[in-house]
Amino acid sequence: MADEAVFLLLHNEMVAGLYRAAEQGEGENGRCTTKLESMGFRVGQGLIERFTKDTARFKDELDIMKFICKDFWTTVFKKQIDNLRTNHQGIYVLQDNKFRLLTHMSAGKQYLEHAPKYLAFTCGLIRGGLSNLGIKSIVTAEVSSMPACK
Repeated sequence: MADEAVFLLLHNEMVAGLYRAAEQGEGENGRCTTKLESMGFRVGQGLIERFTKDTARFKDELDIMKFICKDFWTTVFKKQIDNLRTNHQGIYVLQDNKFRLLTHMSAGKQYLEHAPKYLAFTCGLIRGGLSNLGIKSIVTAEVSSMPACK
């Protein structure tokens, strides 16, 4: 439980610090999102190396996505993805109905516009993990109601 609190505090401070620096003229908001995403990418690469060192090779993309949804997500966020959908043409939709990095925000719509900056790191995390498993990807996040995200 303590490690979860430290992670949440660190993540919140990363986001706040980058956007605070942008407001003071040291960057722009688009660069903050890119920086958070690239930080997540590097962390995702490292985590996947550790998590897969003792696992057998994956058969296909679907097995990799199942690993991301079950093992990877559980290790990082202490729960599995709630829903995994695919169109069987290379597009996967992962849905978390109670995403930990958004639960500290109000469930109302007033913070909906701020949610994407709290998801940039996680998008990078997934993209970095997939990259190390040999899958080039584009990872985007969508929040229609708090604290759920796709």
